[in-house]
Amino acid sequence: MPEKTELSARQQAIKADFIENRGYWAEIMEQILTLSPDYFEAYTNISSVPWKHGVLEPKVKEFMYIAIDASTTHLYSMGTRIHMQNALRQGATEEEIFEVLALTSGLGIHSCTVGVPILMEELASAGMLEEVPPNESLDARQLALKETFTKNRGYWAPFLDGLLQLSPEFFEAFLDISSVPWISGPLEPKVKEFVYIAIDAATTHLYEPGLRQHIKNAIGHGASKEELMEVLQLATAIGVHTMTDSVPILVQEAAAQKKSA
Repeated sequence: MPEKTELSARQQAIKADFIENRGYWAEIMEQILTLSPDYFEAYTNISSVPWKHGVLEPKVKEFMYIAIDASTTHLYSMGTRIHMQNALRQGATEEEIFEVLALTSGLGIHSCTVGVPILMEELASAGMLEEVPPNESLDARQLALKETFTKNRGYWAPFLDGLLQLSPEFFEAFLDISSVPWISGPLEPKVKEFVYIAIDAATTHLYEPGLRQHIKNAIGHGASKEELMEVLQLATAIGVHTMTDSVPILVQEAAAQKKSA
């Protein structure tokens, strides 16, 4: 590891500003700040907006970071650890953070919510599936599953119809696992929906049908436009991971090059 460089007065001021606004510091921040105070100052400014002007409580802000970092589309464990530490310092419980992870793990179902409607269309085009209105194609068991999902999760969406129709067994298993946080989890409903919004809006996923549905659900649970806008702002923080993941490599390789020159 290269020797630590003394920070200039300007860099020390930028660091202090980040800590005041964001409430923490990490070694990787020091490396970025050392290489480019201009970039780090600009990053501090944009990432601090939800913290200086937002309405969500601090631990909920940290939940959003945990969700996007722990998503299967990202799996950025360094960020997950930092933001779990932050959330715990902000008063979050182990049960709350576990629930954030349980909600986030539901992202895997998007393979079906995107894929099954396409499958249904292609099956119909090939004459392998008769096109009928959703409820008319469901038997008593499937209708009961749809009713239970609507009760447990508080909504129904057209992208679920085909999954229920083609594989009620898989749908029932999905219903069971996705309902756990809603039946026994400690977070309030709108915060659960914020987690879904964050992972669907993350730039590694950008899942528009789910994003729209969960924004609608959150509004139904009493979320304000300020809260929803803040969730989207927090989700954009994923962009800095290009720097936090790659700058240490740059620093190491540049140092190695100088040593071998």
